[in-house]
Formats: sequence, structure tokens, C-alpha cells
Amino acid sequence: MCIFCKIVNNEIPANIILENEDFLAFHDINPKAPIHVLAIPKKHIDSFNEVDSKTMKNMTTFMQNVAKELNIDKSGYRVITNVGENGGQEVEHLHFHILGGAKLAWSHLSDADPKGNI
Repeated sequence: MCIFCKIVNNEIPANIILENEDFLAFHDINPKAPIHVLAIPKKHIDSFNEVDSKTMKNMTTFMQNVAKELNIDKSGYRVITNVGENGGQEVEHLHFHILGGAKLAWSHLSDADPKGNI
């Protein structure tokens, strides 16, 4: 069982922001912004590659509600999902990073060639 499934099953504590029957949002333990929350489906789905459109539709609404709950819906925020090892996915359970609370930069990508000639 993955770490996020253990959080869903209350086997591991989490600082929960918002929860409903299908989704859960909680603070990331290694924040990269003043506000850094993870939103996950309670049902285990390995990654974005496996998610169905109905789940994504409902998850989109849930993440919008998380942004409102965090009071970043007006000031702006970033939503990121990593897919696979090369995409930086560390936990094989679909999750979205919701980052906000400051003007966010892409400094870690500053050396990347914008034309893809890496």
C-alpha cells in the first residue's frame, strides 16, 4: 500500500485542508512555496496516464475548491502533476501539487533551452 493510501486510511497523519467522499487535500511535508498542498483521489490511481475523464472532471472542481479554501483563488496559484520517473513522480499515486502564497518562478528550469535543444 502506498503512502497516500495510508493517509487516506488514517494510518499516517496528515495536515488536511479539505476532504470529500472522493478526494483529499493536505499540506506537503516538503513545501516548495509558502502554500504547498497535495490533492489526491482517495481511490488509488498510479498516475495521470491512468486517470479517467470523470475522475479528472471531479478532481478539477475539488482543486478549485482547495484554492478557494486556501484563499489563493484570486491571487493565483500553480497546479502541477508529475508523471513517471523522468517527470519527477516520487509516489505512484496520482497527486497534484497546488502551490501559491507568493509570486512563483521557474528558477530550477532556467538553464533549460526553451526550444527543446537540451
